[in-house]
Amino acid sequence: MKRFVENRFGLLVLVVVSLAAMYGLAYVTRPAVTPPAPASPRKVAVESVTAVCPGTKGEQVNVYLPGTLNGETMESGKPYVTKGPGGLEAGYLTRATAGAARGLAGVRCTEPAPQTWLVGPGPANADVRLHLTNADKAPALADVQVYAAEGRISSDAGLGLEIAPGEHKEIDLKTLAPSADIMAVSVTTTYGRVAVAAKATLETGGVDWLPPAALPSTRVVVPGIPGGGGLRSLLVATPGDADAVVEIKAVSTDATYAMKGRETLDVPAGSVTALDVTTGVAGSPAALVLTSQTPIVAGVIATGTGERSDVAFTAGTPSLALGSAVARNATGSQLLLTALGTQPGKIRVQVVPGKGAAEAPYEVEIPAGRTKAVKLKARGDFAVVVTPVAGEVYGSRLVEERQRTGVLLTTQPLAPARMFTMLPPLTDTYEVVLP
Repeated sequence: MKRFVENRFGLLVLVVVSLAAMYGLAYVTRPAVTPPAPASPRKVAVESVTAVCPGTKGEQVNVYLPGTLNGETMESGKPYVTKGPGGLEAGYLTRATAGAARGLAGVRCTEPAPQTWLVGPGPANADVRLHLTNADKAPALADVQVYAAEGRISSDAGLGLEIAPGEHKEIDLKTLAPSADIMAVSVTTTYGRVAVAAKATLETGGVDWLPPAALPSTRVVVPGIPGGGGLRSLLVATPGDADAVVEIKAVSTDATYAMKGRETLDVPAGSVTALDVTTGVAGSPAALVLTSQTPIVAGVIATGTGERSDVAFTAGTPSLALGSAVARNATGSQLLLTALGTQPGKIRVQVVPGKGAAEAPYEVEIPAGRTKAVKLKARGDFAVVVTPVAGEVYGSRLVEERQRTGVLLTTQPLAPARMFTMLPPLTDTYEVVLP
């Protein structure tokens, strides 16, 4: 043994054997490896907001900040731009009782977004004006594409639109897609920041602004379908390269159900398909839940009743998980709220008048799998704030005014409040520096 140790090669062997034994013991007794928790979006506070409304000379824009509401008259037809801290909301209502643009029309001032989708009547049946505004100090470039029943039909004139700092472009969509009777419009910002809005005036009567629709998804909830008479038409677009088979369920005040004869809808790739759901919702306030293996975009056209009918538009929208606020409301306003899942939903509602202190908030419970209409008793000009309490709730604000010649109406889906946003998880990758 002594010879073995004195031999330098023998000593080396002993060291290697000892290290191997120690490593083996450490390996056998090592603690179990716990896999890292999957990254998920983080809820973070919004620090600043830029909101842009298309201009309408002489109309009042309401600007809401938590607890306060102010009004400002637009002195010109130029876009209205307001900036402020998180929680800022802005919007306005117009009311006309005569003429080609008779009707109620409401618009929410929108933030610049990388991509915006709009769904509604096409230029063959309506005067549709698209508003693109660059409120920043840097130039922007945007692409406008129009999809119709026969597929994507817009011309190259909508591609590569340069919008200078502070510039506003109003585009008559008849110049891009004159034959479309129904449509989905995508506005993609290549660089820079562009705020998007669109107004539709039907040839048969009625006017309103098209609300931005939820981005293409395999599950879309379209809330805020008004009750009462008139037509209700569902529009579904499949912007991708694959056909879609869309399963449809209605959620009314009484039940969640598949509409007889309208359980599914086939939508060819790259096109828009309409489905009459008037009898399916049977005059009840309702929401539609759409599921598909292929991402889709969806909205609903609702017309009023009477000798001269008005029109309102609603579209797919996220849940009220982040809360919501509507800056401009009027007498005759109500909330149309839908709770999905097996648990009842609950929200907190607060009315903020244009003059005086905000009213005390109150809670509203929505039965699971039902839609509930909640009348807002406030009169005049006010904002309404909706805060989630429990459940998966979706909603819309509806304003109705009954006139002898026909009902005036406008809807606005309850978009996520600008108090918080969900920040996606970040990972290290070399791709950010690769060409």
